[in-house]
Amino acid sequence: MPGYSAMSLKAKPKSLFIMRILLIIFMFSVFWAHFPETADAAGFPIPSIKVGVEEADGPEDVAIVLEIIALLTILTLAPAIMILMTPFTRLVVIFHFLRQALGTQSSPPNQVVVGLSLFITFFIMKPVWQDVYQDSLSPYLDRQISYQEAFEKAQEPVRKFLLLNTRERDLALFVKLAQASRPKNHDDVSLLTLIPAFIISELQTAFIVGFVIYVPFLIIDMVVASVLLAMGMMMLPPVMISLPFKLMLFVLVDGWNLLVGSLVKSFGMY
Repeated sequence: MPGYSAMSLKAKPKSLFIMRILLIIFMFSVFWAHFPETADAAGFPIPSIKVGVEEADGPEDVAIVLEIIALLTILTLAPAIMILMTPFTRLVVIFHFLRQALGTQSSPPNQVVVGLSLFITFFIMKPVWQDVYQDSLSPYLDRQISYQEAFEKAQEPVRKFLLLNTRERDLALFVKLAQASRPKNHDDVSLLTLIPAFIISELQTAFIVGFVIYVPFLIIDMVVASVLLAMGMMMLPPVMISLPFKLMLFVLVDGWNLLVGSLVKSFGMY
């Protein structure tokens, strides 16, 4: 047709379709505005939402609301609690050093490393969580103890685990930074002081273990590089030749069994 391009002919049916849809929506809106009773009878319910503040019947209602808010707050902080108050930090850092020492780049992948660290964390923390459930959560759910008593009882096994894996030097550092008096016993140690001390202790331990893991694989890399240099094969990457030897060494000594077993025993829970 003269005066029309192929693109305009294709766009015309689409524009007509959109205009029809808009016309149907407009007619439906006019019908709803003029005949609301007919629309309700036809089975088109309109939901209503009410938001208000009512007077509480007693202090128990306010306490329940505050408990719900506290629970939601704890759920939002659950990832940080899992990472910083459990063996997860030490495990994932050590596994990262192991992967770097082997030179396998992204194998095992991050999902496997994080998943393995997570389940080993569950295994190590099982006795602590059992004590928390038996001494604190279960009596509180049965309404045998109050919220304050349950919180205090839940701190005891957690504090015991943290103190068992925290260096005195790190703990003394945060006690000094907080300008607090020297604690007389373990019960006087505040969790706000103990948790950061535990974190840097875990990082220190993880870096020490990572160095010990790195040394034998580094020696293999140096030997392979020296042999290739002596043979004049300077264009051949040493990592390509040393990788099979490092994997063979790690498999022959049953590396995963030794490493995971040593890590679990290092926390003093088994």
